[in-house]
Amino acid sequence: MHTIEPYYGWNHIYRAEEDENSPFFEREYSEFYFTNAIYNYVIHPQWDEFGSPTLYLKILFVDYNESYCILEMMGEWNDCIHNDIMTLKREIIDVLIDLGIDKFILLGENVLNFHSSDDSYYEEWFADAEEGWIAMINFRDHVIQEFCSQHIDYYVVFGGELDEMEWRKLSPKNLYKKVSDIVCHRLG
Repeated sequence: MHTIEPYYGWNHIYRAEEDENSPFFEREYSEFYFTNAIYNYVIHPQWDEFGSPTLYLKILFVDYNESYCILEMMGEWNDCIHNDIMTLKREIIDVLIDLGIDKFILLGENVLNFHSSDDSYYEEWFADAEEGWIAMINFRDHVIQEFCSQHIDYYVVFGGELDEMEWRKLSPKNLYKKVSDIVCHRLG
């Protein structure tokens, strides 16, 4: 797992550690020291820790004018034991919402498992986003099934084109436009 890096193709456009509004502003990264782990497996040092022992993320892009952000996720999403959604909501999402972000694109191909609890924080996130939405891109089938079994799909959008999107070939702006078009068509 230490070889799975967060996507770095947009670093020339945006870096969370250089964004004074980011929860990770001025964070320093090592390329050589692996300090974070998911269970017994060290992970690449570029992933950001936000309070969960098994779920990490990277803010790949934020556009404050268009009110959206793109987050890449890594690890085991465990609401049952660690209440990861509460930690994610309080430490990252609330900060972004306070800055006017109401559209969230979560990239989940590196989310290995999901263990649910209840949907309260998803409902809160959905309500706080008001005019926005939460879209999940490329999450694994068994993870999506678990989200659906707990009715979290009431609050987030995934499936169809969102499950097989080649997002790395797009700029952040084009990814946002494509996802926004899909979400608006579904909600429309």
